[in-house]
Amino acid sequence: MAKPYVTLKPTEMSILNAAATVYAGYVVAGRVPEGQEKEWLARSLKECISLAQATDDAVMADGEFD
Repeated sequence: MAKPYVTLKPTEMSILNAAATVYAGYVVAGRVPEGQEKEWLARSLKECISLAQATDDAVMADGEFD
């Protein structure tokens, strides 16, 4: 069986790191019921994507044009 291979761009890696941190916080806080790990992983990822989009809307980075 072939091993899975994933290539992420820098922005995707940043969102993944943030989502992992958020998910870990939920786990440590006891918010993730057994058997619902996938749902909470998806929730963490969606929350971080929303934060990234809100940041992109609110901040103009170097090289961006209106």
